[in-house]
Amino acid sequence: MRITKDADERKNEILNVANELFARKGFDATTISDIIEKVGVARGTVYYHFKSKEDVLDALIERTNLELLTAAKKVADDKSIPVMDRFFQALRAMNAEDDAGILEQMHRPQNALMHQKSQEAFLVGATPILAEIIRDGIEENVFNTPFPYESVELFMAYISTVLDDGFLRLAEEERLPRIQAFIYNAEIVFGVKQGSFAWMGHLFGIEDEDGGVIV
Repeated sequence: MRITKDADERKNEILNVANELFARKGFDATTISDIIEKVGVARGTVYYHFKSKEDVLDALIERTNLELLTAAKKVADDKSIPVMDRFFQALRAMNAEDDAGILEQMHRPQNALMHQKSQEAFLVGATPILAEIIRDGIEENVFNTPFPYESVELFMAYISTVLDDGFLRLAEEERLPRIQAFIYNAEIVFGVKQGSFAWMGHLFGIEDEDGGVIV
């Protein structure tokens, strides 16, 4: 008996298979035929949803980013949370461990294009969400910057390049001082007192033997 599926369900099935193949074989080594064979559908079914392998890649990145950004936006919109906590929780939502698999595969050399496209899309989507929190913080005298959007853009650009494990591939002794300098300078950029962003150390996994953040 032929099984028919909802269009969105079928599209997500194709994306799930593509994600699996990109992780195992790499984006460049995976073909549309590989995806079609693994899903077990007619070629026309895949091409109904996607024009090319690059189109599959774009949709996979969009889906992943949408999940992370939706979670972050939910936090950002909750005005019952103190503004500094909102900023931290939104950042943490964007770095969800549930998506560690796809993030790990993006750092592989064979998935350089996937990584680049993901970074670009994420920077565009994340900046306005965090900038709105900063604007609220300015009104509450928590933050002090005349450039909330641009400051967040600068902040996120550094995280997604220098502090991204797939970019410079820094040794731990090189990475730690950069994180410390980043936190120090972020406090200046956003106009908060020194030590206000110590919580950021948890985002980058820099803790001392007692579980405290190294700053």
